[in-house]
Amino acid sequence: MAAPCMPLPLVLLVVVAALLAAAPLSTSAVTAGAFDVRRHLSTVTRYDVARGSNTVSSTPSISDECRVIHLNLVARHGTRAPTKKRIKELDRLAVRLKALINEAKQGTESDSMKKIPSWIKGWESPWKGRVKGGELVSEGEEELHNLAIRVKERFQGLFDEEYHPDVYSIRATQVPRASASAVAFGLGLLSGKGKLGPGKNRAFSVLSESRASDICLRFFDSCETYKDYRKRKEPDVERQKEPILEHVTSALVNRYHLNFTMQDVSSLWFLCKQEASLLNTTNQACQLFNEAEVYFLEWTDDLEGFVLKGYGESINYRMGLPLLKDVVQSMEEAIIAKEENHPDGTYEKARLRFAHAETVVPFSCLLGLFLEGSDFEKIQLEESLDIPPMPPQGRNWKGSVVAPFAGNNMLALYQCPGKIDGSKISRDQKSSYFVQVLHNEAPVSMPGCGNKDFCPFEEFKEKIVEPHLKHDYDALCKIRPMAREEPSSFSSKMSNFFLGLFSQKGYHVSAQNVKTEL
Repeated sequence: MAAPCMPLPLVLLVVVAALLAAAPLSTSAVTAGAFDVRRHLSTVTRYDVARGSNTVSSTPSISDECRVIHLNLVARHGTRAPTKKRIKELDRLAVRLKALINEAKQGTESDSMKKIPSWIKGWESPWKGRVKGGELVSEGEEELHNLAIRVKERFQGLFDEEYHPDVYSIRATQVPRASASAVAFGLGLLSGKGKLGPGKNRAFSVLSESRASDICLRFFDSCETYKDYRKRKEPDVERQKEPILEHVTSALVNRYHLNFTMQDVSSLWFLCKQEASLLNTTNQACQLFNEAEVYFLEWTDDLEGFVLKGYGESINYRMGLPLLKDVVQSMEEAIIAKEENHPDGTYEKARLRFAHAETVVPFSCLLGLFLEGSDFEKIQLEESLDIPPMPPQGRNWKGSVVAPFAGNNMLALYQCPGKIDGSKISRDQKSSYFVQVLHNEAPVSMPGCGNKDFCPFEEFKEKIVEPHLKHDYDALCKIRPMAREEPSSFSSKMSNFFLGLFSQKGYHVSAQNVKTEL
């Protein structure tokens, strides 16, 4: 189900040029209020900004007689520092800007230097000299900590039980920013529940699997079919982005009289996103671009996410089947516990997961979120989807909403008395059970459930889950049968330690091809 390519980049360039030329050049008011570049940073958007611009919510329709009995959370890690690879890119940008300034000084136009923003002269990367990166920053800790507090307040009663890891399961990938996000969330969730320190905190368990076997939260690591698709498709995506980068580069060269290349502009756009998100600075790199250029650069980022992580190809999200099955299984176990009158404290009430954009985006697609019009029927039939509409057209697929830092999906399972609203009851159940999906804490309508935000559980399984179950992860991803490791906080770390030790000694150790992770 490949996303259609743009076979005529020259024609697209003409269209982009016309749209950009017709767009306003100032940071004046736009339809949703005053323009704020921090709302247009795709997946580098801070969570509080993303929540403020979330337009996918619908009016909750939950009866007062219903009560939540289980919660699934799939969350991306919070705001993080640039990765080591990106830090090097910014170091190269500093060298490049210095060279451009020197070149401009030697030019024949006397007023050229006046057009160059003062911050560029002598600019150095805020992360200069750092040899490591990608860690969760303090703002990211706050995002997850505050999310936990709001979750506890929203689902009052669900977290009243004394903490036990089998009742409140917290899981994370082995990437430090994900596990640190789990810890920040756990501190917020369990504050006041223990005896440690002034905040009366308590210890809690965070489980993780090794990267090689974690097919619930890092399914993309083990899926050879996906890695082949991504390697094949990345050059196509770059070609699709090229016309916009080419035009923006030309505009910046004319505006500032510096001989920028497309690589320079790509790095400056990345710098803008880092400054705005991490440093709350919008008057340097971001101010190089006008409003229209920001909209189009944001679209190129969203296009990349759509094609390489989202609906661009069915393997992107079908490889998330183990996670979907895990979510449904946890809800089925909670229903059985309720139907058999198990006492509180003897069954799981929440399964809380912390991972990456590469986890959250496919999971959102499996649920059928952020589609246009009749697209849900198309993905059920495995038909191709059009790429997101270009500005100035509106679109549902925006990285700033789909997977910002700390972006999340919650599936709340409700128990309602008797059979209500025409819901189906299986196995002679005494109650009705419903699923509510929340994206970034806002209830969302589910296309597979008649655009309702409160879906009968059996209908949720039949209409949304079961069409995906005709596929098998191992078959989709060309996985050879092998024993899978149980989640373990300690053994998985020891496994990684010895793998690293053998690598240092010169032994060959197979490693996963790690792309830029979000």
